[in-house]
Amino acid sequence: MFELKKIRAAAIPRSIEKAERYRLINDPRAAESICHDILATDPSNQRALHDLVLSLTDQFSGESAELAKRAHEALAKVTSAYERAYYGGVIAERRATAKIASGVPGAGFIAYEWLREAMEQYEAAEKLRPEGNDDALLRWNCCARLIDARTDLRPGPTHRAEAVIGE
Repeated sequence: MFELKKIRAAAIPRSIEKAERYRLINDPRAAESICHDILATDPSNQRALHDLVLSLTDQFSGESAELAKRAHEALAKVTSAYERAYYGGVIAERRATAKIASGVPGAGFIAYEWLREAMEQYEAAEKLRPEGNDDALLRWNCCARLIDARTDLRPGPTHRAEAVIGE
């Protein structure tokens, strides 16, 4: 195992910019690594926590349980109730889109549930949003349009035993 090098506090602003750039060029693993470096120096850095959640969700594929768990662990350290709700919605929405992309049988049922979870999180964020910030509404609408556009996104079948009444 290598002993990781620690960045200086003065390098954090530049490092945050680097993490964002790596996300933009579709290198979320590098962005995630930079976020961990920032958090090793400043464990409560909110910007790094946001970017960590996003870089983890950028890596979601059909099976994203471990990455989702790590994203939720980072999210738990976010201090703003609005941002916890908003980014909680992002995690659920991105799990849904990754599941849809996987094309596995039953993916639509699972994706629907995650989209509905995302929409609930966005509704919670909507109630807490700062003035002039309608990001949660934009994301909610995106989820709603996705569900409306695809017939495979629907609640899963229920497995209830029906009582048979004799005649």
